[in-house]
Amino acid sequence: MDPNSPLFPEIEPYRSGRLKVSDLHTLYYEEAGNPQGQPVVFLHGGPGAGFSPLARRFFDPQFYRVILFDQRGCGQSTPFAELRENTTWDLVADIERLRAELGIARWLVFGGSWGSTLALTYAIKHPHAVIGLILRGIFLCRRLEIDWLYTSGASYIFPEGWAHYLSPIPPAERGDMIAAYHRLLTDSEESVQYGAAYPWSRWETQCSRHTPNAEALEKDDDPLKTLAIARIENHYFFHNSFFPNDNYLLEHAPALNTLPTRIIQGRFDMVCPIRSAWDLKQAMPAAELCIVPDGGHSVKDLGIAAGLVQATEDFKRLFG
Repeated sequence: MDPNSPLFPEIEPYRSGRLKVSDLHTLYYEEAGNPQGQPVVFLHGGPGAGFSPLARRFFDPQFYRVILFDQRGCGQSTPFAELRENTTWDLVADIERLRAELGIARWLVFGGSWGSTLALTYAIKHPHAVIGLILRGIFLCRRLEIDWLYTSGASYIFPEGWAHYLSPIPPAERGDMIAAYHRLLTDSEESVQYGAAYPWSRWETQCSRHTPNAEALEKDDDPLKTLAIARIENHYFFHNSFFPNDNYLLEHAPALNTLPTRIIQGRFDMVCPIRSAWDLKQAMPAAELCIVPDGGHSVKDLGIAAGLVQATEDFKRLFG
């Protein structure tokens, strides 16, 4: 490993492909590391963020067979920024279809932020396929969590970013920011969508780092990426992430208590506050909750990255 970073060195995938999961959607996926190694699937955040090459670096490439894919509508999956046939349950079915496509019996599931939501939902639906969970920045999709970031909460910590986030929304519509942004992000004019996507995405980016800076914000200003993440995130949150009730994950989490689970949570996570990780720990007492004292939400925070790598290293013992 690089002595100046907790991450493993950069690697290239040894295989990539496309998996048609419906008449409309085709997923991009890739594999990296050891083709004969322990399978682990990486579930990216958002929803709609896609994965980056950084995601390959949390895993020992000599030990793990790392599977990464772009969820519906984002990254290199097609069609781009598509909201039709794009629900939590579609994504869960996609993960299982990918597992079958790759001939994997059971795999370690690794997910952060929205990826933690998806990891838990997948494990609840397909417990036979999961050998363990590594979760970061727990997001349970409850109304209190959505309200914290998009209605009132983080706004008190980053008032200057909040002002920019409010800017495209008329004052009369600011009582329901999710609905107001939904109107813009689903407008028939693409220029209107792009105009709303930038402040939506920039707001989340600003809240993600423990120590935000202008350079980090500028790096995340790719117009295509911001459009996908803004449209798809808002689509999910507007529809309550397609869960039947607000506490779906906490109600079903006790069934996962015997599954080896490590939770990495930043104390100062302003996107997914620590309250949710704490609540999940109460529902899954056997899970190990590791709080990073100076960590925020982003995997680029060194303490978060180090905790995730330590988790993948510790899980090696589980696989003998």
